[in-house]
Amino acid sequence: MTQPLGYKRVLLKVSGEALMGRRDYGLENETVNAIAADIGDVIGLGVQVCLVIGGGNIFRGVSAAATGMDRAQADYMGMLATVMNALALQSALEKLGIPTRVQSAIPMASVCEPYIRRRAIRHMEKGRVVIFAAGTGNPFFTTDTAAALRAAEMGCDALFKGTQVDGVYSADPRKVPGAERYEQLSYLDVLARDLAVMDASAISLSRENRLPIIVFNINAHGAFGQVMRGEGRFTRIVEPS
Repeated sequence: MTQPLGYKRVLLKVSGEALMGRRDYGLENETVNAIAADIGDVIGLGVQVCLVIGGGNIFRGVSAAATGMDRAQADYMGMLATVMNALALQSALEKLGIPTRVQSAIPMASVCEPYIRRRAIRHMEKGRVVIFAAGTGNPFFTTDTAAALRAAEMGCDALFKGTQVDGVYSADPRKVPGAERYEQLSYLDVLARDLAVMDASAISLSRENRLPIIVFNINAHGAFGQVMRGEGRFTRIVEPS
């Protein structure tokens, strides 16, 4: 029999690409609504949830910098893309009756709250979902690093990384059919094997704060709730006991 993971407060990292669904660019409403429903399922278990959203479905700073754009400027543009995604997910959650607040690391008072740690914690204590947008507010840092940072600041029990596959593999299983899948890894395993699940700074920050990372397929219907119940397929990244 599977056992619930037992977490009471978690952060879900959703990439911008996960919001595209079957599209090549932008947002697919059906996919956004499905992710919102999965979040609602987890809230129904009594878990406090916050999120960090990526922006790669709209604009990716690293790619733009590679074509000659100033890296810092490109990263700021990517941060603005995450705010657009956060507002879209907020709308989907609130249609389900789930109170949601968006907090941005780049202040833009007309559309969302500024990031204030104590306010965010209070929102979650009141049963609201908090979506953290604009990454860390600094260029040269990914939204993976922002997810690890916010999870540590919020005192989360775990960081859930929603990806396109059902865990961590030795290589991309969509391109390498024989790639090895891992059930559990240590932080140092991920760094030493250069596994492309999160960037090194996010892994190191999680290790420093002993923050478990749970990697699962965000596109599988109901997967977030299933993993929270200890079901389904996922990879756990933890400090070895």
